[in-house]
Amino acid sequence: MSALLKSHEPSCRKCFRVCVSAMSGGGGKTFVSLGLARFFSKRGMTVQPFKKGPDFIDSAWLALAAGRACPPLDPFFLDARTLASLFQETLERLTGDGPFLALIEGNRGLFDGLDVEGRCSTAEVAKAVQAPVLLVIDCTKITRTVAPLVQGLTAFDEGLSFCGVILNNVGTERQGGLLRAVLERYTDIPVFGVLPRLPVNPLPERHMGIASVGDFFSLRRKDALDRLASHVAENVNTESLLSNVACSTLGIDTPRRGGSLDIFSRPGRPRIGVIRDACFWFYYEENLQALREEGAELVFLAVVGDDAGAPWPRLDGLYIGGGFPEDYAQAISESVALPRIRGLAEANVPIYAECGGFMLLAEALVHHGVRYPMTGVFPLDVEFCAKPQGLGYVEGVVCIDNPFFVRGERIRGHEFHYSRPFIRGNEQFSLRLCRGHGMCSEGDHAFDGLVKKRVWAAYTHIFAPAVPSWASMFVNAARRRGVPS
Repeated sequence: MSALLKSHEPSCRKCFRVCVSAMSGGGGKTFVSLGLARFFSKRGMTVQPFKKGPDFIDSAWLALAAGRACPPLDPFFLDARTLASLFQETLERLTGDGPFLALIEGNRGLFDGLDVEGRCSTAEVAKAVQAPVLLVIDCTKITRTVAPLVQGLTAFDEGLSFCGVILNNVGTERQGGLLRAVLERYTDIPVFGVLPRLPVNPLPERHMGIASVGDFFSLRRKDALDRLASHVAENVNTESLLSNVACSTLGIDTPRRGGSLDIFSRPGRPRIGVIRDACFWFYYEENLQALREEGAELVFLAVVGDDAGAPWPRLDGLYIGGGFPEDYAQAISESVALPRIRGLAEANVPIYAECGGFMLLAEALVHHGVRYPMTGVFPLDVEFCAKPQGLGYVEGVVCIDNPFFVRGERIRGHEFHYSRPFIRGNEQFSLRLCRGHGMCSEGDHAFDGLVKKRVWAAYTHIFAPAVPSWASMFVNAARRRGVPS
């Protein structure tokens, strides 16, 4: 592989690109994506990871494996041209002399989408960014059947290109040899590697997939990624893989997205606090960047951990993302940050909270029958449940005046939560959903979002490039800090 990398002069700035997909969820694409990202980055190649679909946990692992942030590529939020523009702009920001690899991890099966046309599928993302598909095939208890599976997948959509396959969960050397022979006889697609079944899963798991990076302290999580990289190095022809994936130079003609970076010319530079610690860390970097581009100064704060007791500066706004408050319920309930947050809400400081952030603004979090006091901004308890209460995309209409969205605006987002609220007052919901579960359902609609003074709290996570009004309205509200609604 070193010869292949050295063959490119710095001025070429070659970009290899590949989309890792599978027949279904659980097929091994996350293992392969993490292993490849870690392998190539440890050998000096610049790897830019992307994740198809809304996902904070897989994206965090990919970012750790590659050493750089992992943006989402989601056709539910962005049309194909805008998605391609986001992809291209991310690549253009990369630095370094050698070639680099744009590695996209898909989700679910390659053609699985929202409807029979496969809308918003991984295949749609691969076509939008012109990336060939690397198929990861779970070979548990199959041999010759692999041929029609691969034939069908590669022939289903003429607009897709395929670079090859990696055979995963292969039980024996004999099975691996037979699988290779079958594919060589009945298909034209290269086999880059045969991954033996691992006796132990190197990645920790929890109720929403692999465990969050916050659950797995740095030496252990890096060791897990290094084991995956070694697994790839021993069983995949990485040089052949790079030779077969799409390679281009920068400068693909894509539309430029809007947004000004001239932040210092704007009146007032409000300071917005962002709670980011071991518990609350579900943030899209694009959301944070959108706030900066609108002129905000961001300061990062903690509710739990060693930094939780540090004094806070004067804030003009507060952003509380999602996370796993149920894992830190006791520590949160004892945190000195709770009265600070409650005081900001009472002082009309704009606060925007998503999912775990919403739970923080409740009176209490109930987990395993124990009631843990929270900030009490909203008169409700939130109970953590054993089964999912809302997973997937969200679409709704804003139905209350608030500092963050225009009333009547249609917004798209996503939710994944195992909790549900028990509302005791006559709270009016701020988001009427036509898709998603939110906080409750009444008749043909579900509802999400609560507003109190200048506080918005909902289960819905947004992606700022898909909701361009959010950042500008948030920052402008922070500029007007303390003015009653």
